[in-house]
Amino acid sequence: MDITRLSPDDEVGCADAVALFQATHKLDCPDALLPTARGFAAHLKYGWDGDPGQAYLARDEDGTLAGVLSVELPTYDNTNLAWFEVEVHPDRRGRGLGGELLAYGEGLAEELGRTSLGLSAWDLPKADLFARRQGYEPKAIEVNRRQDLTALDWDLVQRLYDEAARAASAYELVRVSGVLPDDLLDGMVAVTASINDAPKDELDIEDDEFSPERLRAYEQAQLAHDRSLYRVIARERATGELAGHSTITVERERPHIAEQADTAVARNHRGHRLGALVKTGMLLWMREAEPALTQLDTWNAESNAHMIGINEQLGYHVVARSIAYQKAI
Repeated sequence: MDITRLSPDDEVGCADAVALFQATHKLDCPDALLPTARGFAAHLKYGWDGDPGQAYLARDEDGTLAGVLSVELPTYDNTNLAWFEVEVHPDRRGRGLGGELLAYGEGLAEELGRTSLGLSAWDLPKADLFARRQGYEPKAIEVNRRQDLTALDWDLVQRLYDEAARAASAYELVRVSGVLPDDLLDGMVAVTASINDAPKDELDIEDDEFSPERLRAYEQAQLAHDRSLYRVIARERATGELAGHSTITVERERPHIAEQADTAVARNHRGHRLGALVKTGMLLWMREAEPALTQLDTWNAESNAHMIGINEQLGYHVVARSIAYQKAI
């Protein structure tokens, strides 16, 4: 089996990889949101926030793609970590290719001095058996939920917004489309860092480290993905201090699809229903700004009961569960 790194400029390779994802997810998780070939290439070039991912293609002797190894190597923080996803075409499963791809990734990680290895897989018995056989232990459960905006009860959204606004009368909402104004950047660094209070369960990971440069890199990466970027920010009226935010991106290639990025509230501003305020405020804004939008996806730790409670009030339904596994070199 020939294993080679995929270049983001390899249009055929990116299209082949996405076709393989479609084949595997048809069996493993039919409702999962998958990238387009353009979107996958952008991920390999820009990453989520200027920290590009890597992908390796395993082709057999006639050039047919049999498997894909995805690798994330953080550089902002957790620089001891390497994280993997392994996809093997359904026609090629049961022949050891998954283990071969994972071993290849572990070799790359060891060469780079990474000492902690992670593996993401759908919550399926065969995937769990594979991970455990490779020496990985389950550490956390992430749940993908989806909101169907075509079926959303907008009267309920307005009512929840009004209730939250009354509880948060000391705050105002600021809408930002695209990049942040310079005068909000430092405040948003602190608010964004509040995401570190979300549950990590048993994962052996450090807090994310945020800076103005990283927030700017995130903005540029999302725009380079050809996504529209929206933020709703809660600001305390008396002090001007930023207290919480909700961020989503909308694909321009598929403008009916959006992804919920962070929703976070600073610790010293909690207890005023700001989480509900920024999320419902975002929905009401998107109803005006993105009329083609029909689907909004989000991910939460299964143990994050507070945020899940807000999402369930807003009609999110579970799409799938993913297990995060880890082991040390």
